[in-house]
Amino acid sequence: MPQFQVSTPQRNYAAIVERGAIARLSEFLPHGCGKAFVVTTRDVWDLHGARLTDAIGKHPHQVLFFAGGEGNKRMSHVEAMAETMVESGADRSSIVIAFGGGIATDLAGFLAAIFMRGIPVIQIPTTLLAQVDAAVGGKTGSNLVSGKNLVGAFHQPLAVLIDSGVLNTLPEREYRAGLYEIIKTGIIASEPLFRLLADRRDDVLAQNHHVVDHIVAESVRIKAEVVSADEREGGLRKILNFGHTFGHALEAETQYTGFLHGEAVSWGMRAATHLAGFLGMLADDDVLSILWTLDRYGPIPSTAGIPAANLEARLVKDKKTVQSKVHFVIPTRIGEVVVKSGIDNALVLRAIERALEECK
Repeated sequence: MPQFQVSTPQRNYAAIVERGAIARLSEFLPHGCGKAFVVTTRDVWDLHGARLTDAIGKHPHQVLFFAGGEGNKRMSHVEAMAETMVESGADRSSIVIAFGGGIATDLAGFLAAIFMRGIPVIQIPTTLLAQVDAAVGGKTGSNLVSGKNLVGAFHQPLAVLIDSGVLNTLPEREYRAGLYEIIKTGIIASEPLFRLLADRRDDVLAQNHHVVDHIVAESVRIKAEVVSADEREGGLRKILNFGHTFGHALEAETQYTGFLHGEAVSWGMRAATHLAGFLGMLADDDVLSILWTLDRYGPIPSTAGIPAANLEARLVKDKKTVQSKVHFVIPTRIGEVVVKSGIDNALVLRAIERALEECK
């Protein structure tokens, strides 16, 4: 299976996509490193903890459990884990191992970034969404009531170990939520990847090994290339936010309940696609193709009763907003996007309204 290099000013590291990759953990523990702290949730540990325990061998380690869910992606949990680490003898030689979905990878990475001003982290994502997005690229963070990931740091891992063999334990809804991130990757950077998802839905949903391994590897390859070119989202990396700007507003408005992150991104891609159509920047055939493909991997939870005006107001609180200008990622064709600000608020509201109506 492939290995992709992420090259940034902060660190160069490998993102390994390989069934059984968890077993390679000991290869990436730095020589002479101290105690390892595994950040995970009970459900992930019950399913896969034995694999990680075998992989880490006799290296001293401790498991730090926290409650999953976007509502628990908060600073209080980071502080509690840091206190436990201090009480358990952690020091600057210690290492954090993030073991779980995107919330675990984000919080564990942030914990590593700020504990004693920074210790190493190894990312071992166990959900599809975390494997193709959250665990690669060094973005870490915590939510505020005001919005998603508004507190965080760029902290690149020593390695990312992506074991697609663990995906068969995911609930179907969690698996579908991850697929929306892969659809996003196809829309922004790879028409062939998008067409594969559109044309081979049954194989994708049935988790055909060859198809799953390919779409995961392609997504990681593209993410690694984008991050290597733009570590801190100064330019190219902004394209990864396609669907996220609208989606984050939806998550915040619903108080991080009701929608999984990937589902919110799916709705956000729908709104952004309509906006592209309203602007005349995306051909009607491509608009219909994107919406049709999103529908085929749905449904997502109902958006009935969510006020469009509230979502529009939340856009300016997104962390990508600069000097009150919201930057939207707009597809110009499948496989290519641009970042555009200064869009008429009336068109933005119209796109939100259309997407809400379609997902009631």
